[in-house]
Amino acid sequence: MHKPTPILLAIAQPGGSTLTSLDWLAIAFYFGILLCVAWWVVSRRKDTAADYFLAGRNLGWWVIGASIFASNIGSEHIVGLAGSGAKDGVALAQYELHAWCLLVLAWVFVPFYMRSMVFTMPEFLERRFSTNSRYVLSISSLLTFIVSKIAVGIFAGGVVFGTLLPELQLNVGPVHLDSFWIGSVLVIVLTGLYTMLGGMRAVAYNDAVQVVVLITGSALLTIYGLVRLGGWHELKALCGSDMFNLWKPLVPAGQVATWAPVKELDAAGSVVKQAWYFNGNFPWLGMAICAPVIGLWYWCTDQYIVQRALGAPNEKVARQGSIFAAFLKLFPVYLFIIPGLICYALAKSGKIPALTEAFNQPNGAQGAFPLLVQHLLPPGLRGIVVAGLLSALMGSLAGVFNACSTLFTVDIYEKLRPKASQHELVRMGRIATGVMVVIAMAWIPVVKGAHGLYNYLQSVQGYLAPPIFVVFFFGVFWKRLNAQGCLWAMIVGFVVGVFRMLVDTPCTLNPDFHYREGSLFWIVNNINFQYFSILITIISAVVMVGVSYLTSPPDELQIKGLTFATASAEDKARTRASWGAKEVVASLVVLVFIVGAYLYFRG
Repeated sequence: MHKPTPILLAIAQPGGSTLTSLDWLAIAFYFGILLCVAWWVVSRRKDTAADYFLAGRNLGWWVIGASIFASNIGSEHIVGLAGSGAKDGVALAQYELHAWCLLVLAWVFVPFYMRSMVFTMPEFLERRFSTNSRYVLSISSLLTFIVSKIAVGIFAGGVVFGTLLPELQLNVGPVHLDSFWIGSVLVIVLTGLYTMLGGMRAVAYNDAVQVVVLITGSALLTIYGLVRLGGWHELKALCGSDMFNLWKPLVPAGQVATWAPVKELDAAGSVVKQAWYFNGNFPWLGMAICAPVIGLWYWCTDQYIVQRALGAPNEKVARQGSIFAAFLKLFPVYLFIIPGLICYALAKSGKIPALTEAFNQPNGAQGAFPLLVQHLLPPGLRGIVVAGLLSALMGSLAGVFNACSTLFTVDIYEKLRPKASQHELVRMGRIATGVMVVIAMAWIPVVKGAHGLYNYLQSVQGYLAPPIFVVFFFGVFWKRLNAQGCLWAMIVGFVVGVFRMLVDTPCTLNPDFHYREGSLFWIVNNINFQYFSILITIISAVVMVGVSYLTSPPDELQIKGLTFATASAEDKARTRASWGAKEVVASLVVLVFIVGAYLYFRG
């Protein structure tokens, strides 16, 4: 008789994980609540594309706002932002203070999206330009989701498990899986199940539950950390003014970067070398131009985010949900970046030896958030925060799974099989999700080799986002631009972006790999990713405008209602009737908080 392959699953023993029985009970209770919510959603589902992909277009404003926030605040934020705060300070809060981009979605793009009643962003692009543009955007968006959001989400799940349950192991014959890979696979399986079963409705309602726990738990973690440290003033004293300075670009010791090219200085402060190619930091020129481009692409044109607003019953609810999400987006600076700073300060002060030891390890700062959870919170509360953390990772992945299946099914499969039934469309969406998860898992080694989780995410988005930003924003504001200009702008922009990704990949996979200094590949690899993103944006814009004016103008009937210049008086009146004083006041409050944060974090 065949002897079964031995399987060993070892849970951490005392001295490994600090999760107690009370923590596990809290985790089980929390996920029990999520299971009940998912079961309620599945029991109400209809086997139609509108229900599976857009929750039947009947989501409330608070669910839309919470779901947008929860989908954004997933893996790359909880793990990546805290790790960035522990390593680099508040500089990456620049990206988090782009809550104003959600106001652009609410006030500028929601009217166009809700008016056209589209399922996807490529579908909107098809109506504005052409079918070919829709295909290019669909494929490039799927690529972006796989190499950034899905792969990063899986990786972050592994980081959390690796930190909180370091002794978790699985041996299947000669194959050995550590806690990182076990955590990655578990996050995928659990997330995939409720996403495939419940669709967009399950994602949105689970997100709403998750936001409450995540904000509360992260706030308590910040409070416990400040108490243990000795208060806010002690935090600033230990971290130093540079780590509290939004206005100072992040550069290594001995370097300085301003609006001018990056400069390398000698000990006396004299300029030794200056160049635009300096990779691995955040110069002001990049922050001022590249960061808003990525932010506007992400919040206003990315299927992953906008799909929640498309689930609203009307323009008013979609706008209110987007404004509510902008308000929630103000929290990450204080809930994730500040805990990273606290973790760094505690490690530096030596008040928690385990943190000091962890920070002495390579990439030790990357696990700042789960390290604080492990060493600061009391039993029970620790379990709730861990559950919220894992749920956030799952929520972020669930959102992108649903976005992927929507893009593939609506923009590609339904085009190839226009007579497909509603049941067939839903089934293909579920199959597409599974395939993309497998591809993303193969990309995890590239993410593991990157210089920081959040840095990796921003660089990939910086390479792939610019042409999408250009065609959407130019297309809505400039009616003369046509289908040929849009198509070539996306093709050229994506080719340049993918080229940069391919050049970077060998260096990411193998830190010892270097291109010959002065060669073309060396120059491309060493241009700061934000500068390169600006270059792609300029190239895409020039191509779009140039090709459009070299070819015939678009048909006025085709673009009616899809640009500001072609919106009818009735459309404008309907939009004006959909908002009132409370939407305006709420938007102003968001802007005041953003300005206040910029004024405070000056070092």
